[in-house]
Amino acid sequence: MSVRKLLIIGGVAGGASCAARARRTREDLSIVILEKGPFVSFANCGLPYYVGNLIKKEEDLLVASPELFRKRFAVDVRVLSEAVAIDRDKKIVRVRDLAAGREYDEPYDALVLSPGARPFAPPVPGTGLPGVFSVRNIPDCRDILDWAGKNRVGEAVVVGGGYIGVEIAENLARRGIRVAIVEREKHLLPPLDPEMAVPVHAAAKKAGVELHLSQSLAGIAAEPGGKLSVSLSLGRVLSAGMVILATGVVPETGLARAAGLALGESGGIAVDSRLRTSDPHIWAVGDAVEKTSLVTGLSRLVPLAGPANRQGRMAADIICAGEGKGPEYRGTLGTSVVGAFGMTAAATGETEKSLAAAAKKGVSIPYERVYAQALDHAEYYPGAKTLIIKLLVRKEDGRILGAQAVGEQGVEKRVDVIAAMIFKHATAADLENLDLCYAPQFGSAKDPANLAAMIAGNALSGFAPVARWEEAEAYGAVILDVRTPFEWKRGHVPGALHIPVDELRQNLDSLPEDKEIWTYCYVGARSHLAVRMISQTGRKARNLTGGYAIYQMMKSVED
Repeated sequence: MSVRKLLIIGGVAGGASCAARARRTREDLSIVILEKGPFVSFANCGLPYYVGNLIKKEEDLLVASPELFRKRFAVDVRVLSEAVAIDRDKKIVRVRDLAAGREYDEPYDALVLSPGARPFAPPVPGTGLPGVFSVRNIPDCRDILDWAGKNRVGEAVVVGGGYIGVEIAENLARRGIRVAIVEREKHLLPPLDPEMAVPVHAAAKKAGVELHLSQSLAGIAAEPGGKLSVSLSLGRVLSAGMVILATGVVPETGLARAAGLALGESGGIAVDSRLRTSDPHIWAVGDAVEKTSLVTGLSRLVPLAGPANRQGRMAADIICAGEGKGPEYRGTLGTSVVGAFGMTAAATGETEKSLAAAAKKGVSIPYERVYAQALDHAEYYPGAKTLIIKLLVRKEDGRILGAQAVGEQGVEKRVDVIAAMIFKHATAADLENLDLCYAPQFGSAKDPANLAAMIAGNALSGFAPVARWEEAEAYGAVILDVRTPFEWKRGHVPGALHIPVDELRQNLDSLPEDKEIWTYCYVGARSHLAVRMISQTGRKARNLTGGYAIYQMMKSVED
């Protein structure tokens, strides 16, 4: 084999998994990992829970130590070693030993870049003040806990309501700290579509967390007495003992850029299907790399541990297999999950927002969206909780494009199932007929994932067409509420006609024949029956997907 020495820049998920896989494949390979930080492999996804004291010991976050790599895998791990330059012609990396204060050259046959991503700091005054932190590694957590303890912090502001933002907010609240979240989008968890985050809003407020949505950070200033004043874009000023910046991450591409490696459209390192950069001797993996969407074929950044781990492993296989051999990286779905304030939210594949962005880039996919609201397991078995699934399918053939779900339990199970279906290019019909586990404590004979696919299938076939709430006013259809009088009195859509579903058969003749009738109940089941009744009279009818529950969620975000 031509490759005798593998040099890896960066550890954690991508670099560490690459080294371990390469050693399992080839005993004769010389393997070196250069890691800028003090830890080569740690569970960065567990950092918020260490701050919240759910993970008690710092050492529990350590996946593997340099000593373990040396002893078990014969890998030379050098922590506090920063790669500062790559000489591609000589195939040499310039290394700065941060502990010894010296620099030296390290040669390679094959080089793997796994530098990860760094927290993004908004370009506003005060982000470098004492008491302002980000959450990227174990030392960050040490600093946060040390500051909170020494200064007896009672209030904190978390800037950014993404996954890390809500996780760190929940864990600061768990420590008895009053928390406010500032998010520039109109909803928390921006990777989701707006309405799917609304249940998390309610849970956060119930937990005592203050939400400042549709606002961005304008600046931070020191106050007398050691506190910080946090100015928001709409003029509000918050006082806090500490500020956590959770405003997203940007790929660490400085080293690659300086070496003249090609970058992609979204700013990450460009790689081919075998994870090779524009240099034939250099590969790249993890958060710094642009990944291809399995659905749209477009490149995007997906800073998640799962894809980084798999890419690191695959890069090792490719390098060890030799020129033009080894597996090909098929792309990613960006499957993700977050737990916060007693709720779970998960997503896979495309969202309506990402499909709209793809259309602007020339990849337009006509799609249908449906919602299914169901219990996570059989109603008669104790402890059942409601979850909501949003499913997107291609109109042309029913191919599943993406899914989101939110609820108290059973959420990630359904999204994982749908992720597997998308990966295999399955359709709503395939998901509808998929055999899933059923016992009353685990699920239902008609699983929520099956149910979502059934609704999509009915919509695509024309058996029960669906309509979208945002189109109702402009379309001019008759809106028919088929809920009970009690539900109607508690709240209804302005201008809607009210006929309870159990009285509809006797009142079909009272419905207009010259307009479409769009029906709704609370979640869509009774209004589905109403659509079938009305359609069989020769009238056109559609079901407002998701029912009044989704209508309220959408209005909540708009307001």
